[in-house]
Amino acid sequence: MSTPSAEHTPGRLYGVGVGPGDPELITVKAARVIAAADVVAYPGAEHGRSVARTIADPHIRPDQIEVQLRYPVTVGTTGHPGGYEGALTEFYDACAEELAVHLDAGRDVVVLCEGDPFLYGSYMYLHDRLSARYVSEVVPGVTSFSAAAAAAGTPLVRRDDVLTILPGTLPTEVLAARLAASDAAVVMKLGRTFPSVRAAAERAERAARSIYVERASSDRERVAPLHEVDGKVPYMSLLLVPARNPDAPRSPPAAQGRVAVVGLGPAGPQWLTPEAEAELASAEVLVGYEPYLARVPPRRGQIRHATDNRAEAERAEHALTLAAAGARVAVVSSGDPGIFAMATAVLEAADGDERFAGVDLHVVPGLSAMQAAAARAGAPLGHDFCVISLSDQLKPWDVIERRLEAASAADLVLALYNPASRTRREGLERAIAVLRAQRAPQTPVVVARAVGSEDEAVHVTTLSELDQSSVDMRTLLIIGSSTTRISSRQNQRVYTPRRYPA
Repeated sequence: MSTPSAEHTPGRLYGVGVGPGDPELITVKAARVIAAADVVAYPGAEHGRSVARTIADPHIRPDQIEVQLRYPVTVGTTGHPGGYEGALTEFYDACAEELAVHLDAGRDVVVLCEGDPFLYGSYMYLHDRLSARYVSEVVPGVTSFSAAAAAAGTPLVRRDDVLTILPGTLPTEVLAARLAASDAAVVMKLGRTFPSVRAAAERAERAARSIYVERASSDRERVAPLHEVDGKVPYMSLLLVPARNPDAPRSPPAAQGRVAVVGLGPAGPQWLTPEAEAELASAEVLVGYEPYLARVPPRRGQIRHATDNRAEAERAEHALTLAAAGARVAVVSSGDPGIFAMATAVLEAADGDERFAGVDLHVVPGLSAMQAAAARAGAPLGHDFCVISLSDQLKPWDVIERRLEAASAADLVLALYNPASRTRREGLERAIAVLRAQRAPQTPVVVARAVGSEDEAVHVTTLSELDQSSVDMRTLLIIGSSTTRISSRQNQRVYTPRRYPA
């Protein structure tokens, strides 16, 4: 609660959730607070009707002061110079001052709100304007999606499933990405947004399990599968996208399945894209190097196949074989799967075997280690750069050396992957010798180890002072060009100017 600042005792402000529509779903506390108030305020459309007022009617006394807050615009257009947002801002400002008159007079004011006041509720805008001036309390209400799930007889989430609440006003592509990345979702604010919401559900492959609920818990309630709903729908409707039930009978597998090679990013869930999340969530089988699989939260009913890091070809063929039998498979890869990772291995295996010709194959990009390392250091990749792996497992050293010489002679910034392991140190020594022969001793070097993990260590040094003993397989090196700079004013940030000298 906030603290009043007036010299006398002003009234108290209550934001009261009256639930989704059924008067019996008003809480006992809400009924008591409404009945005891001096003033009952409620939002209403231009035609004067108020759903919240109708729900609360049994608890409103004849002697109470009623204040109807009529929206200046709902679904139509407005001539306000500030547009829709300007019209509503002006409306809530005026409503707040109207209620402040009653509060200053010592009257307790209840503002009714359909559903819950703090879940897309109109009361919150009055709360923002008044709660710092008056003692205020919010009485939560049964949400519309809780009533909708009950009406549909459908559990939304189980165990560790995550529920996402989304407004239907989001752009279609954004909504589709959010739906695809969610275990379960509720899309509110339909009405005119319904065609876009339907398109988003179809794009995210969630339409088949989506349930439309209109005016949940009221006498005009309607529940239907999304595909059965056509034409216009009211604003007081929503879409439920329940989490998949792993215990439910599964449909027979398709003739050919799907393989998605998914980039997890360098480390940590903060760098996992919504598209990658969606693929991981919808996969029946996960395949990958064991430490990478460990980064994906377990899901009930999902099968995992962990393999050694050196078994890339076998891993790729295994994933494709499962998909050829009808499974939906995700092959996990650290960073970006197309940069020294699993995408090429899967494509090579698919290209070389007729059995996999019909498999639906996708590559889902991820944030690369060099991007994460560069961001930690500043902007060392701000101009042309070259990416080279120092591993000689799949290519001879003389090829690596020629490429290092060519890139160095071209004055490109270099991002060096797989620089050294416990047993393979000679390659790093030879690579640094090549670079030191062609670049100035003061050339900036970023040493980025285990970026994004608990073991992260990023520091900036120079080519002449690089301590090679600190470099291992979890390290990525960025070697600057002749124009790369270390900023003394920005805490040793490294950057390469976008303009190259003529």
